[in-house]
Amino acid sequence: MPSRPVAELARLQHALRRELWLTLGLAIVLVVGAFVLALRFVQPAPPRSLVMTTGQEDGGYHAFGCRYQSILARDGVSIELRSSAGSLENVARLTDPESDVDVGFLQAGTAFAVNAPELVSLGSLYYEPLWVFYRGPAIEDLDGLRGRKIAIGPNFSGVRALALQLLAVNDAVLPPTELLELDGNEAAQALARGDIGAALFVAPADSPAVMQLMATRGVRLLDFVRAEAYTRRFPYLTRLVLPRGAVDFVQDVPARDIVLIAPTANLLARRDLHPALAYLLMRAASELHAEAGMFNVRGEFPSNKNADFPLSAEASRYYTAGPPFLQRYMPFWAANLVDRMWVMILPLLAVLVPLARIVPALYSWRVRSRIYRWYARLKEIELQLEEKRSGEELRDMHVRLDSIEEAVNHIPTPLAFSANLYSFRQHIDLVRARLRRRMDG
Repeated sequence: MPSRPVAELARLQHALRRELWLTLGLAIVLVVGAFVLALRFVQPAPPRSLVMTTGQEDGGYHAFGCRYQSILARDGVSIELRSSAGSLENVARLTDPESDVDVGFLQAGTAFAVNAPELVSLGSLYYEPLWVFYRGPAIEDLDGLRGRKIAIGPNFSGVRALALQLLAVNDAVLPPTELLELDGNEAAQALARGDIGAALFVAPADSPAVMQLMATRGVRLLDFVRAEAYTRRFPYLTRLVLPRGAVDFVQDVPARDIVLIAPTANLLARRDLHPALAYLLMRAASELHAEAGMFNVRGEFPSNKNADFPLSAEASRYYTAGPPFLQRYMPFWAANLVDRMWVMILPLLAVLVPLARIVPALYSWRVRSRIYRWYARLKEIELQLEEKRSGEELRDMHVRLDSIEEAVNHIPTPLAFSANLYSFRQHIDLVRARLRRRMDG
């Protein structure tokens, strides 16, 4: 059996621990509440893979898709590439709720009639010149192609959509004009053989089909003398100049400056694409498309111009202020982790900083209040001593003083607050001394 003082000490220690845990428990509940609230606003971790719809496997979109694939692989993000017939099929995949496609390439102007609020643009990437090659006498515009066999690209392709718009305003789509759905290589070979009268391409200057036809005898490249009019009628088009000799200095190809018109290639995404992946794609776009080219100056792309769809919030910030601060100096996954943690840390700090001051004060108040509440009874006895009291009443006061002292002696008090306890005992002794003088008098 432990002695009474030891048992009493154990009881006091237990009471103190309970008091401490009650105070800490309130603080823990508040911290957990702030954590749960912050958790609702934290973006989930970005997926480590995405699906990109490109274009024909021998085309420029697919080639760029492969380069995006290599760049994102450095940050541990894999891209699954899916070839397609072109821009319109890419849009169809992105708007299909059953599709798992996340991003894709789009030729500006091909989806102007598509109502797809679930899609956003990540920006324009580069110019895609429209090349119109033809056989026969020189012509000044597309109206000179009436009545010919014209290759305008396969169904669902961007070149076909653009060709139909431009040929229509030139009244060159109805019979006897014959429009053929040939892809780039087929169209180039057919025109080189003389099987068709013209072919339209949307492609970079160094694409195989363009290079082949620029070197083919009897094939001419259309010089858009009304290029400015096209850009006014179709705002997604830009007037470009192919300088003399730009294709081949030795052979002087072309032999004079040629005016072309061009839409831009855009990167399109679902609106719910994870923001971190959107920024990662735009960083890759800056790496791939920022250099000067035959038709653009350094830093012109990627840009926010000629977008058929509204820019995403991430793209707007990127083109205004550049990549997020953390992604400039930290690896992708580390930057994303810190970025996500800040959303949780800030609310927690907003709770923890005040609690660091409130909890000790609350604990101190609770401990001291156990002592201070006895002052009311002590004051009551002291006031009664001011009055005329009988001997019986004075003895009752003495008993009450002893009970107060007994109760206070059992108050669990940490050592840091012992001064308050001993001070109260001194006050009890002062009142007791007055009471004894009254009783002796």
